[in-house]
Amino acid sequence: MAPTALLSVSDKQGLVALAEGLLAQGYRLLSSGGTAAALAAAGLPVTKVADHTGAPEILGGRVKTLHPRIHGGILANRSDPSHRADLAAQSIEPIDLVVVNLYPFRRTVADPEVAWETAVETIDIGGPAMVRAAAKNHADVAVLTDPAQYPGFLEALAAGGPDAALRRRLALAAFAHTAAYDAAIATWLAGRLADEATPALQIELPARQSLRYGENPHQGAIWYGSSEAGWGAARQLQGKELSYNNLLDLEAALATVREFGYGGSPGLDLPAAVVIKHTNPCGVASGGDGAEALRRALDADRVSAFGGIVALNRPVDGAAAELLAGLFLECVVAPGFLPAARERLAAKANLRLLELDPAAIAAADRRQLRSLLGGVLVQELDDAPIDPALWQVVSQRQPSEREWADLRFAWRVVRHVRSNAIVVAANGQSLGIGAGQMNRVGSVQLALAAAGERAQGAVLASDGFFPFDDSVRLAASLGIAAVIQPGGSVRDADSIQACDQLGLAMVSTGRRHFLH
Repeated sequence: MAPTALLSVSDKQGLVALAEGLLAQGYRLLSSGGTAAALAAAGLPVTKVADHTGAPEILGGRVKTLHPRIHGGILANRSDPSHRADLAAQSIEPIDLVVVNLYPFRRTVADPEVAWETAVETIDIGGPAMVRAAAKNHADVAVLTDPAQYPGFLEALAAGGPDAALRRRLALAAFAHTAAYDAAIATWLAGRLADEATPALQIELPARQSLRYGENPHQGAIWYGSSEAGWGAARQLQGKELSYNNLLDLEAALATVREFGYGGSPGLDLPAAVVIKHTNPCGVASGGDGAEALRRALDADRVSAFGGIVALNRPVDGAAAELLAGLFLECVVAPGFLPAARERLAAKANLRLLELDPAAIAAADRRQLRSLLGGVLVQELDDAPIDPALWQVVSQRQPSEREWADLRFAWRVVRHVRSNAIVVAANGQSLGIGAGQMNRVGSVQLALAAAGERAQGAVLASDGFFPFDDSVRLAASLGIAAVIQPGGSVRDADSIQACDQLGLAMVSTGRRHFLH
């Protein structure tokens, strides 16, 4: 009896080539719906599932493969005499290969306006049942769930058939495929039913890359991520493999530069550049174009920029590449790299260049996950645009027009600095940054020391309120003209009074931006 392959795929990439290869190896093709039509259109002999089972498709196609002649043929243990007897008694032919990928549920619900009924109708039932059945019985049945598996499987057939190790790997991939599918459904339902009971966390990400090590050489690490969204969809144009710390720094760099738009995004869209060290910005600036923004970001702190990560929100051109070429950097990320930039930076073979399309950012999950011992914390991303209309001037003196611009800039930056966070800025450029100190005045001291004489007439942003007036008085003594902070301290009045005594303007945003 010729071996039988059951093919039922939503993604028809590589289908005809696979079917031709199977026919060449003596397989009989069994299929249904659109897959059968595609094979017939290619002139290939195919038996329809309805003809094989003797039962028509019903319920608008909801039931077509849920039949004993299908699942009996897949699940039968060929070495079990009772199973063989059942097959013979029911005239069921064994099925030796199952090729299934599922209805495009994730693509359907990527549209936030998708109707509930439309989404529900793209929940596959028969497909997962066949995949799971074949994966369970992988000792006798091979299962393919991804077109990328087709060439290797055909090679294995030509070499005498898939061995036990390959069958087990295919079974693992199959169970991962159905697990991811169910997780996508549960995630979508949880989002639609957000006001009801909190569901269990459902998440499945493919292993993208084994990293050389984690934060330190003695720590193993693996990068898990989708190839269709976020960093998994970035194109690495050159350079060494990304490291664990590279990815953390790139995430911080991207989050910061996106405060000013990215790749022509709507709303605020200023050319901007960011230099990151150890997940904190050490230089941030806007400019007339990408190259000017990059130069100003580097000038903010040239010492700390050594070995840093750079992000730009505009494609890198030749002028920007010239600035990058003279520096030791780990990575550069941007919406694109123009040919002149690629040519100029090609000589820096170890420099990692990553091209990240805005669409890949938009497609990424908005949940932020962090692990802790025995569990996971999940929160929404803190990336909502700032709204100065909600801010309040709490000092007697109003900020000047220039100070308002500097305050808006500094507030965009400070939310991306590790708490306690302080940013000193002027004219669209960070001048000094204090990060991660155990007390706020310590961060103020660091930021003002980095700014030096440039603090004269600059503004200061704080991610959290001032518990005492010492930070305000220190800032005033070194030339700071205006301060922006969330407010909310029981001693706000002390800091406001200090501003009024010293002639500073103070703005309260009413929103904190801690970053731990």
